[in-house]
Amino acid sequence: MNQTKPIILASKSPRRQELLKLLGLDFRVVLKDVDESYPNNLRPEEVALFIAEKKAEAFDELVEDEIVITADTIVVIGEQILGKPGSPEHAVAMLQTLAGNMHEVITGVCLFYQDKMHSFYDVSEVYFRPLTDEQITYYVDNFAPMDKAGSYGIQEWIGLIGIERINGSYTNVVGLPTEKLYQELLRLFDA
Repeated sequence: MNQTKPIILASKSPRRQELLKLLGLDFRVVLKDVDESYPNNLRPEEVALFIAEKKAEAFDELVEDEIVITADTIVVIGEQILGKPGSPEHAVAMLQTLAGNMHEVITGVCLFYQDKMHSFYDVSEVYFRPLTDEQITYYVDNFAPMDKAGSYGIQEWIGLIGIERINGSYTNVVGLPTEKLYQELLRLFDA
């Protein structure tokens, strides 16, 4: 990809930063404090887009050619949206809910460029094997689930031992659907 415009990644997620590096993009990280609450009447994909766009709205002082990338990832099981856990006990409870079940991971992405938002989302189905309480506790005690939607990282130990299969984008489950992002950036680079 011939990067023709400067990129700002509005995320402290080391996983998103690593994915952009793997795409070969030059970018800088700029963080803004944003309230991530959302209206209760939104469908899950609308929640992810709403929060991603809310994060983009915090950038009102862009240089003309800068592209800001914001994203939000949620985990959905049944009708329940699982965000980041509030405590280790909450993380354990989330993982107990996910164990032995299929859930969806939805990432909303917003590319903010020249006062316009280019938003999209991706959905992946993730199938967890049944997990013992000992496995869940080991993961919560030894890894960092507190900054992850649904309390887990697919690229970590629990993903290696617990995820049976996924339907959809692996990088979406990590936190950024790079396949779709790449195509959207190509369009903006050519604009």
